[in-house]
Amino acid sequence: MRAAGEADFVVAFYNPLSRHRPWQLGRAIEVLRRHRRPATPVAVGRHVGRAAESVRVVTLGTLDTGDVDMSTVLLVGSSTTRLLAHRPLASSLYTPRRY
Repeated sequence: MRAAGEADFVVAFYNPLSRHRPWQLGRAIEVLRRHRRPATPVAVGRHVGRAAESVRVVTLGTLDTGDVDMSTVLLVGSSTTRLLAHRPLASSLYTPRRY
């Protein structure tokens, strides 16, 4: 997580919270917060691809890992990730490629 944070990568967490190891996600987010602004967008998808699907965008500073479980996907943006407010869904994020 430290290396990903320092390199400013977008980070995806799939099935991020285990009942047997509930501390891991909190620790990973703590490490990323050292390298990202609190306003960094985070997409929180629950039950993606299912009838009860929901996607919302929060900030890294307000992300509550208590709202996350094994049915959640988290996408933590980089310093260039932006919320696309003109899209119909408030859950649209964009990270431009850099070379």
